[in-house]
Amino acid sequence: MKKYLIGSLIGGIILFAWQALSWMALGIHDSSMKYHPAQKEIMNVLTSTTTEDAMYMMPSAPTKKEQRDMMDEMKGKPWASVIYHKSFNTDMTMPMIRGFLVDFFLIIAFIYILTRGATPIPRRVFSASVALGLSYFLWGPYTGHIWFDLPWSMIKGDLIDSLVAWSICGIWLGWWLNKPGNKAAPVSV
Repeated sequence: MKKYLIGSLIGGIILFAWQALSWMALGIHDSSMKYHPAQKEIMNVLTSTTTEDAMYMMPSAPTKKEQRDMMDEMKGKPWASVIYHKSFNTDMTMPMIRGFLVDFFLIIAFIYILTRGATPIPRRVFSASVALGLSYFLWGPYTGHIWFDLPWSMIKGDLIDSLVAWSICGIWLGWWLNKPGNKAAPVSV
């Protein structure tokens, strides 16, 4: 149990640290959110007409029937999605805590799945880790790219994050789980 907790703690730190570096220091996600020269005017209109924190699709309609009717007339015309918040929150404490807890939980779950028969060899841990990272990317950001026609610049950083963070984590876990004295005996479920 101690082996899994230490492995999960350090694995969670690896994922969390990579996310921090990726977003704050390396600039990998810089191209995912663009500057708009008319942002003041756009924000003034949004602020004066919007009362609810939400993601808005424009143009849209209030009912599903009206949305379906609008589809044909919108073909080939511009559209936008806007995520609107009434207040900018600069306190990163809770998002960082929640982010780390998610990373920690993902590694606990990953170790649990990996070690159900016995401890897999390092290259299998690495391969499974990379596959898991790619699965997260394909299911989340890439699926959004498909359905919402997101520009590649918006999800490129997510692909890099998935490959790099989970590769580093796979190297760590492959070594840690197979370290002499850490190998687990087969577990029956």
